[in-house]
Amino acid sequence: MTKRDIIIIPNQQLREVCKPIASVDASIRSLADDMLETMYEAPGIGLAASQIGVLKRIFVLDVAQDEDANDPMVFINPVITWRSDELSVYQEGCLSIPEFFEDVERPKAVNVEFTDQHGAAQKLEADGLLATCIQHELDHLDGKLFIDYLSKLKRDRVMKKFMKQAKMAGTV
Repeated sequence: MTKRDIIIIPNQQLREVCKPIASVDASIRSLADDMLETMYEAPGIGLAASQIGVLKRIFVLDVAQDEDANDPMVFINPVITWRSDELSVYQEGCLSIPEFFEDVERPKAVNVEFTDQHGAAQKLEADGLLATCIQHELDHLDGKLFIDYLSKLKRDRVMKKFMKQAKMAGTV
């Protein structure tokens, strides 16, 4: 397993739509392992491939509350098949937007179909934090960020701050 570098806004790769994975092979399992290591090291509870510069439809997450009992999950080619009408609000953050957190309203529950790291088809009913994380990471695969749910004013402030940092670091 290898820890990868996490891309930070305003990097435009974060706005790219990821491509489906044709088959689960050793390279995809290795990618998932690298993503999990990167996520745990950050530390975070979710990471999409686009956040490490890989434009493939895969994300990992672990919403276990106990550090000693990790429960890593790998979602390959995920598709939300149902969203609840009931909404919930969670304070979201993002490894690609460090140290910025804001309340975001999303459907409280979702059903998702995906392929796991062994190539097996899976279905999952999720609610609460798990549902929020699935939606957040799936947004990444579609080139969308949680700041897109904020007001234009808040979003512009965040982008301006990170653009300034990128210019000072010489990455823009």
